[in-house]
Amino acid sequence: MLRKYSILFISFLLIIACSDDSQGPDTGNNSDNFDRGALLRNVADNIIIPAFKDLHDELILLDGNARGFTQNPNTLSLGQVKTYFYRSYKAWQQVSMFDIGKAEELQFVNHFNIFPVTVADVESNVTSGTYDFNSPNNHDAQGFPAIDYLIFGIGADENAVVAKFTTDSNADGYKKYLTDITKLMVDTISDIIQDWESSYRDEFVASTTNTATSALNKLVNDFIFYYEKRLRANKIGIPAGVFSNTPLPEKVEAFYKKENSKEFALEGLLAVQNFFTGKAFNGTTTGESFKTYLVSLDKASLASDIENQFNLAKTQIETLDDNFFDQVNSNNTEMLKAYDELQKAVVLLKVDMLQAFNVSVDFVDADGD
Repeated sequence: MLRKYSILFISFLLIIACSDDSQGPDTGNNSDNFDRGALLRNVADNIIIPAFKDLHDELILLDGNARGFTQNPNTLSLGQVKTYFYRSYKAWQQVSMFDIGKAEELQFVNHFNIFPVTVADVESNVTSGTYDFNSPNNHDAQGFPAIDYLIFGIGADENAVVAKFTTDSNADGYKKYLTDITKLMVDTISDIIQDWESSYRDEFVASTTNTATSALNKLVNDFIFYYEKRLRANKIGIPAGVFSNTPLPEKVEAFYKKENSKEFALEGLLAVQNFFTGKAFNGTTTGESFKTYLVSLDKASLASDIENQFNLAKTQIETLDDNFFDQVNSNNTEMLKAYDELQKAVVLLKVDMLQAFNVSVDFVDADGD
Protein backbone atom coordinates (compact mmCIF):
# COMPACT_ATOMS: atom_id res chain seq x y z
CA MET A 1 0.00 0.00 0.00
CA LEU A 2 2.86 2.38 0.89
CA ARG A 3 4.44 1.75 -2.51
CA LYS A 4 1.19 2.66 -4.27
CA TYR A 5 0.92 5.95 -2.37
CA SER A 6 4.56 6.73 -3.17
CA ILE A 7 3.94 6.13 -6.85
CA LEU A 8 0.87 8.40 -6.79
CA PHE A 9 2.81 11.15 -5.03
CA ILE A 10 5.67 11.00 -7.52
CA SER A 11 3.23 11.07 -10.42
CA PHE A 12 1.61 14.16 -8.87
CA LEU A 13 4.99 15.88 -8.65
CA LEU A 14 5.70 15.12 -12.31
CA ILE A 15 2.31 16.51 -13.37
CA ILE A 16 3.02 19.72 -11.47
CA ALA A 17 6.45 19.96 -13.08
CA CYS A 18 4.98 19.57 -16.55
CA SER A 19 2.22 22.11 -15.92
CA ASP A 20 4.71 24.67 -14.57
CA ASP A 21 6.75 24.40 -17.75
CA SER A 22 3.91 24.23 -20.21
CA GLN A 23 5.68 26.55 -22.63
CA GLY A 24 8.66 24.18 -22.85
CA PRO A 25 12.31 25.19 -22.62
CA ASP A 26 13.75 28.35 -24.13
CA THR A 27 14.36 27.82 -27.84
CA GLY A 28 17.33 30.12 -27.95
CA ASN A 29 20.63 30.20 -26.10
CA ASN A 30 20.78 29.46 -22.38
CA SER A 31 19.80 32.27 -20.06
CA ASP A 32 22.38 31.03 -17.51
CA ASN A 33 26.11 31.62 -17.79
CA PHE A 34 27.28 28.00 -17.60
CA ASP A 35 29.59 26.87 -20.39
CA ARG A 36 27.66 23.97 -21.90
CA GLY A 37 30.36 23.51 -24.50
CA ALA A 38 32.92 22.73 -21.80
CA LEU A 39 30.61 20.09 -20.37
CA LEU A 40 30.07 18.53 -23.77
CA ARG A 41 33.82 18.54 -24.49
CA ASN A 42 34.57 16.82 -21.21
CA VAL A 43 32.01 14.06 -21.60
CA ALA A 44 32.86 13.49 -25.28
CA ASP A 45 36.65 13.44 -24.97
CA ASN A 46 37.11 12.00 -21.50
CA ILE A 47 34.09 9.73 -20.98
CA ILE A 48 32.06 8.73 -24.04
CA ILE A 49 34.73 8.16 -26.70
CA PRO A 50 37.18 6.37 -24.34
CA ALA A 51 34.39 4.13 -23.03
CA PHE A 52 33.33 3.15 -26.55
CA LYS A 53 36.96 2.43 -27.46
CA ASP A 54 37.34 0.21 -24.41
CA LEU A 55 34.23 -1.75 -25.35
CA HIS A 56 35.50 -2.04 -28.92
CA ASP A 57 38.82 -3.50 -27.72
CA GLU A 58 37.01 -6.07 -25.58
CA LEU A 59 34.64 -6.99 -28.40
CA ILE A 60 37.56 -7.56 -30.79
CA LEU A 61 38.89 -10.10 -28.30
CA LEU A 62 35.45 -11.65 -27.82
CA ASP A 63 34.92 -11.97 -31.57
CA GLY A 64 38.38 -13.44 -32.13
CA ASN A 65 37.95 -16.01 -29.40
CA ALA A 66 34.44 -16.87 -30.58
CA ARG A 67 35.88 -17.62 -34.01
CA GLY A 68 38.67 -19.64 -32.46
CA PHE A 69 36.11 -21.64 -30.51
CA THR A 70 33.93 -22.34 -33.55
CA GLN A 71 36.98 -23.50 -35.50
CA ASN A 72 38.10 -25.82 -32.69
CA PRO A 73 35.32 -26.32 -30.14
CA ASN A 74 36.59 -27.63 -26.81
CA THR A 75 36.26 -26.69 -23.17
CA LEU A 76 39.49 -24.66 -23.24
CA SER A 77 38.45 -22.49 -26.18
CA LEU A 78 34.96 -22.19 -24.69
CA GLY A 79 36.54 -20.89 -21.49
CA GLN A 80 38.27 -18.15 -23.47
CA VAL A 81 34.97 -17.06 -24.98
CA LYS A 82 33.45 -16.93 -21.51
CA THR A 83 36.30 -14.73 -20.24
CA TYR A 84 35.92 -12.14 -22.97
CA PHE A 85 32.14 -12.33 -22.87
CA TYR A 86 32.28 -11.27 -19.22
CA ARG A 87 34.76 -8.48 -19.91
CA SER A 88 32.78 -7.17 -22.87
CA TYR A 89 29.45 -7.34 -21.05
CA LYS A 90 30.94 -5.39 -18.14
CA ALA A 91 32.42 -2.80 -20.52
CA TRP A 92 28.98 -2.45 -22.11
CA GLN A 93 27.58 -1.13 -18.84
CA GLN A 94 29.75 1.98 -19.27
CA VAL A 95 28.33 2.97 -22.68
CA SER A 96 24.71 1.85 -22.53
CA MET A 97 23.42 5.32 -21.61
CA PHE A 98 25.04 7.01 -24.62
CA ASP A 99 22.21 6.38 -27.08
CA ILE A 100 23.01 9.48 -29.12
CA GLY A 101 24.40 10.22 -32.57
CA LYS A 102 25.29 7.12 -34.59
CA ALA A 103 24.39 4.90 -31.63
CA GLU A 104 20.83 6.19 -31.76
CA GLU A 105 20.73 5.89 -35.55
CA LEU A 106 21.89 2.27 -35.41
CA GLN A 107 19.63 1.51 -32.41
CA PHE A 108 22.69 -0.05 -30.83
CA VAL A 109 20.94 -1.13 -27.62
CA ASN A 110 18.73 -3.44 -29.69
CA HIS A 111 21.84 -5.20 -30.98
CA PHE A 112 23.49 -5.52 -27.58
CA ASN A 113 21.30 -5.98 -24.54
CA ILE A 114 17.58 -6.60 -24.86
CA PHE A 115 16.96 -9.12 -22.11
CA PRO A 116 15.73 -11.67 -21.33
CA VAL A 117 16.68 -13.53 -24.49
CA THR A 118 13.91 -15.39 -26.31
CA VAL A 119 15.39 -18.86 -26.68
CA ALA A 120 12.77 -20.02 -29.18
CA ASP A 121 13.81 -17.23 -31.56
CA VAL A 122 17.49 -18.08 -31.20
CA GLU A 123 16.86 -21.75 -31.91
CA SER A 124 14.61 -20.93 -34.87
CA ASN A 125 17.29 -18.67 -36.35
CA VAL A 126 19.97 -21.30 -35.83
CA THR A 127 17.85 -23.91 -37.56
CA SER A 128 16.84 -21.73 -40.50
CA GLY A 129 20.23 -20.14 -41.00
CA THR A 130 18.59 -16.92 -42.19
CA TYR A 131 17.72 -13.98 -39.97
CA ASP A 132 17.61 -10.20 -39.94
CA PHE A 133 19.15 -8.70 -36.82
CA ASN A 134 17.55 -5.35 -37.66
CA SER A 135 14.08 -6.85 -37.37
CA PRO A 136 12.25 -6.05 -34.13
CA ASN A 137 11.46 -9.78 -33.96
CA ASN A 138 15.15 -10.45 -33.35
CA HIS A 139 15.98 -7.71 -30.85
CA ASP A 140 15.64 -10.28 -28.06
CA ALA A 141 17.60 -12.94 -29.92
CA GLN A 142 21.03 -11.34 -30.27
CA GLY A 143 23.70 -9.45 -28.40
CA PHE A 144 24.97 -10.35 -24.96
CA PRO A 145 21.80 -12.18 -23.84
CA ALA A 146 21.96 -14.51 -26.86
CA ILE A 147 25.67 -15.19 -26.32
CA ASP A 148 24.91 -15.80 -22.64
CA TYR A 149 22.50 -18.54 -23.72
CA LEU A 150 24.82 -20.02 -26.35
CA ILE A 151 27.86 -20.41 -24.09
CA PHE A 152 26.23 -21.04 -20.70
CA GLY A 153 22.63 -22.14 -21.18
CA ILE A 154 22.60 -24.36 -24.24
CA GLY A 155 23.85 -27.38 -22.30
CA ALA A 156 23.91 -28.69 -18.74
CA ASP A 157 27.71 -28.34 -18.49
CA GLU A 158 30.68 -27.31 -20.61
CA ASN A 159 30.94 -30.68 -22.36
CA ALA A 160 27.27 -30.48 -23.32
CA VAL A 161 27.79 -26.95 -24.66
CA VAL A 162 30.78 -28.09 -26.72
CA ALA A 163 28.69 -30.97 -28.09
CA LYS A 164 26.17 -28.47 -29.43
CA PHE A 165 28.96 -26.94 -31.50
CA THR A 166 30.44 -30.28 -32.63
CA THR A 167 28.11 -33.27 -32.85
CA ASP A 168 24.67 -31.63 -32.77
CA SER A 169 22.73 -31.68 -36.04
CA ASN A 170 22.67 -27.87 -35.91
CA ALA A 171 26.34 -27.48 -34.95
CA ASP A 172 27.19 -25.40 -38.02
CA GLY A 173 24.18 -23.23 -37.37
CA TYR A 174 25.26 -22.55 -33.79
CA LYS A 175 28.76 -21.67 -34.95
CA LYS A 176 27.49 -19.26 -37.58
CA TYR A 177 24.99 -17.66 -35.24
CA LEU A 178 27.54 -17.02 -32.50
CA THR A 179 30.06 -15.38 -34.84
CA ASP A 180 27.38 -13.44 -36.73
CA ILE A 181 26.36 -11.89 -33.42
CA THR A 182 29.89 -10.99 -32.32
CA LYS A 183 30.76 -9.57 -35.76
CA LEU A 184 27.68 -7.34 -35.74
CA MET A 185 28.60 -6.05 -32.29
CA VAL A 186 32.15 -5.21 -33.39
CA ASP A 187 30.93 -3.55 -36.58
CA THR A 188 28.31 -1.52 -34.72
CA ILE A 189 30.74 -0.10 -32.17
CA SER A 190 33.32 0.52 -34.91
CA ASP A 191 30.77 2.62 -36.81
CA ILE A 192 29.90 4.56 -33.67
CA ILE A 193 33.54 5.34 -32.87
CA GLN A 194 34.27 6.32 -36.46
CA ASP A 195 31.35 8.74 -36.41
CA TRP A 196 32.48 10.31 -33.14
CA GLU A 197 36.04 10.72 -34.42
CA SER A 198 35.10 12.10 -37.83
CA SER A 199 32.48 14.85 -37.63
CA TYR A 200 30.08 14.06 -34.82
CA ARG A 201 32.36 14.98 -31.94
CA ASP A 202 32.64 18.60 -33.12
CA GLU A 203 28.92 18.79 -33.92
CA PHE A 204 28.13 17.42 -30.47
CA VAL A 205 30.37 19.92 -28.64
CA ALA A 206 28.98 22.86 -30.65
CA SER A 207 25.34 21.91 -29.99
CA THR A 208 24.82 24.05 -26.89
CA THR A 209 21.46 25.72 -27.50
CA ASN A 210 18.52 24.83 -25.31
CA THR A 211 16.32 23.03 -27.81
CA ALA A 212 14.73 19.58 -27.89
CA THR A 213 17.32 18.34 -30.41
CA SER A 214 20.45 19.95 -28.94
CA ALA A 215 23.20 17.64 -27.72
CA LEU A 216 23.02 18.74 -24.09
CA ASN A 217 19.25 18.35 -23.89
CA LYS A 218 19.35 14.92 -25.51
CA LEU A 219 22.22 13.88 -23.28
CA VAL A 220 20.27 14.88 -20.16
CA ASN A 221 17.30 12.83 -21.33
CA ASP A 222 19.42 9.83 -22.28
CA PHE A 223 21.06 9.92 -18.85
CA ILE A 224 17.71 9.97 -17.04
CA PHE A 225 16.19 7.35 -19.36
CA TYR A 226 19.10 4.99 -18.73
CA TYR A 227 18.93 5.47 -14.99
CA GLU A 228 15.16 5.12 -14.76
CA LYS A 229 14.51 2.38 -17.29
CA ARG A 230 17.59 0.32 -18.06
CA LEU A 231 19.11 0.43 -14.59
CA ARG A 232 16.32 0.92 -12.05
CA ALA A 233 13.52 -0.90 -13.90
CA ASN A 234 15.22 -3.52 -16.08
CA LYS A 235 18.00 -4.66 -13.76
CA ILE A 236 16.10 -4.40 -10.46
CA GLY A 237 12.42 -3.50 -10.65
CA ILE A 238 11.14 -5.97 -13.24
CA PRO A 239 12.78 -9.07 -11.71
CA ALA A 240 11.58 -7.93 -8.26
CA GLY A 241 8.00 -7.73 -9.53
CA VAL A 242 7.53 -3.97 -9.08
CA PHE A 243 5.56 -3.74 -12.33
CA SER A 244 3.79 -7.11 -12.16
CA ASN A 245 1.62 -9.10 -9.78
CA THR A 246 4.46 -11.45 -8.88
CA PRO A 247 8.28 -11.38 -8.96
CA LEU A 248 9.87 -12.36 -12.27
CA PRO A 249 13.33 -13.69 -11.36
CA GLU A 250 13.74 -15.21 -14.82
CA LYS A 251 14.04 -11.68 -16.20
CA VAL A 252 17.35 -10.87 -14.50
CA GLU A 253 20.24 -9.69 -16.61
CA ALA A 254 22.76 -12.38 -17.64
CA PHE A 255 20.23 -15.08 -16.79
CA TYR A 256 22.46 -18.03 -17.75
CA LYS A 257 25.39 -16.63 -15.76
CA LYS A 258 23.25 -15.23 -12.97
CA GLU A 259 26.10 -14.52 -10.56
CA ASN A 260 27.06 -11.59 -12.81
CA SER A 261 23.72 -9.81 -12.36
CA LYS A 262 24.66 -7.83 -9.26
CA GLU A 263 28.07 -6.83 -10.61
CA PHE A 264 26.56 -5.54 -13.83
CA ALA A 265 23.97 -3.52 -11.91
CA LEU A 266 26.69 -1.96 -9.77
CA GLU A 267 28.78 -1.24 -12.87
CA GLY A 268 25.80 0.50 -14.46
CA LEU A 269 25.30 2.60 -11.34
CA LEU A 270 29.03 3.42 -11.24
CA ALA A 271 28.77 4.67 -14.83
CA VAL A 272 25.89 6.91 -13.74
CA GLN A 273 27.81 8.28 -10.77
CA ASN A 274 30.98 8.97 -12.74
CA PHE A 275 29.09 10.63 -15.56
CA PHE A 276 27.14 12.86 -13.17
CA THR A 277 30.36 14.10 -11.57
CA GLY A 278 32.28 14.33 -14.86
CA LYS A 279 34.92 11.79 -13.87
CA ALA A 280 37.17 10.69 -16.72
CA PHE A 281 36.82 7.10 -17.92
CA ASN A 282 39.51 4.98 -16.28
CA GLY A 283 40.91 8.11 -14.68
CA THR A 284 40.69 10.22 -11.56
CA THR A 285 40.32 13.72 -13.01
CA THR A 286 36.94 15.42 -13.22
CA GLY A 287 35.64 18.12 -15.52
CA GLU A 288 32.48 20.04 -16.23
CA SER A 289 29.43 17.89 -15.62
CA PHE A 290 25.80 17.86 -14.58
CA LYS A 291 27.07 18.33 -11.03
CA THR A 292 29.08 21.45 -11.83
CA TYR A 293 26.20 22.75 -13.95
CA LEU A 294 23.89 22.48 -10.94
CA VAL A 295 26.45 24.16 -8.70
CA SER A 296 26.72 27.05 -11.17
CA LEU A 297 22.94 27.46 -10.91
CA ASP A 298 23.15 27.71 -7.10
CA LYS A 299 21.81 24.16 -6.82
CA ALA A 300 24.75 22.69 -4.93
CA SER A 301 22.40 21.15 -2.36
CA LEU A 302 20.50 19.35 -5.14
CA ALA A 303 23.76 18.03 -6.60
CA SER A 304 24.72 16.78 -3.14
CA ASP A 305 21.31 15.17 -2.63
CA ILE A 306 21.63 13.33 -5.95
CA GLU A 307 25.13 12.07 -5.14
CA ASN A 308 24.04 10.97 -1.68
CA GLN A 309 21.06 9.07 -3.06
CA PHE A 310 23.23 7.31 -5.62
CA ASN A 311 25.48 6.20 -2.76
CA LEU A 312 22.52 4.99 -0.69
CA ALA A 313 21.31 2.94 -3.66
CA LYS A 314 24.81 1.52 -4.15
CA THR A 315 25.02 0.56 -0.48
CA GLN A 316 21.72 -1.31 -0.64
CA ILE A 317 22.60 -3.12 -3.88
CA GLU A 318 25.90 -4.21 -2.34
CA THR A 319 23.96 -6.07 0.38
CA LEU A 320 22.26 -8.27 -2.21
CA ASP A 321 23.27 -11.73 -3.35
CA ASP A 322 25.64 -11.74 -6.34
CA ASN A 323 22.92 -13.75 -8.07
CA PHE A 324 19.77 -11.65 -8.41
CA PHE A 325 17.74 -14.72 -9.40
CA ASP A 326 18.53 -16.28 -6.04
CA GLN A 327 17.99 -12.96 -4.26
CA VAL A 328 14.48 -12.56 -5.63
CA ASN A 329 13.59 -16.13 -4.76
CA SER A 330 15.11 -16.11 -1.28
CA ASN A 331 14.41 -12.59 0.00
CA ASN A 332 12.76 -10.29 -2.49
CA THR A 333 12.18 -7.65 0.19
CA GLU A 334 15.84 -6.67 0.00
CA MET A 335 15.61 -6.44 -3.79
CA LEU A 336 12.61 -4.14 -3.43
CA LYS A 337 14.59 -1.99 -1.01
CA ALA A 338 17.27 -1.57 -3.67
CA TYR A 339 14.61 -0.51 -6.15
CA ASP A 340 13.22 2.00 -3.64
CA GLU A 341 16.64 3.58 -3.10
CA LEU A 342 17.15 3.90 -6.85
CA GLN A 343 13.63 5.29 -7.20
CA LYS A 344 14.29 8.10 -4.72
CA ALA A 345 16.79 9.62 -7.15
CA VAL A 346 14.27 9.63 -10.01
CA VAL A 347 12.38 12.64 -8.64
CA LEU A 348 15.64 14.48 -7.99
CA LEU A 349 16.73 13.90 -11.59
CA LYS A 350 13.48 13.97 -13.49
CA VAL A 351 11.83 16.87 -11.67
CA ASP A 352 14.41 18.95 -9.82
CA MET A 353 17.40 18.62 -12.15
CA LEU A 354 15.30 19.01 -15.30
CA GLN A 355 13.69 22.16 -13.91
CA ALA A 356 17.09 23.57 -12.98
CA PHE A 357 18.41 22.92 -16.50
CA ASN A 358 15.10 24.06 -18.07
CA VAL A 359 14.94 20.83 -20.09
CA SER A 360 11.79 18.87 -20.91
CA VAL A 361 11.43 15.09 -20.91
CA ASP A 362 11.62 13.71 -24.46
CA PHE A 363 10.62 10.09 -23.77
CA VAL A 364 7.31 8.43 -22.92
CA ASP A 365 6.97 7.31 -19.33
CA ALA A 366 4.80 4.20 -19.35
CA ASP A 367 5.85 2.00 -16.44
CA GLY A 368 3.66 3.61 -13.80
CA ASP A 369 6.39 5.26 -11.75
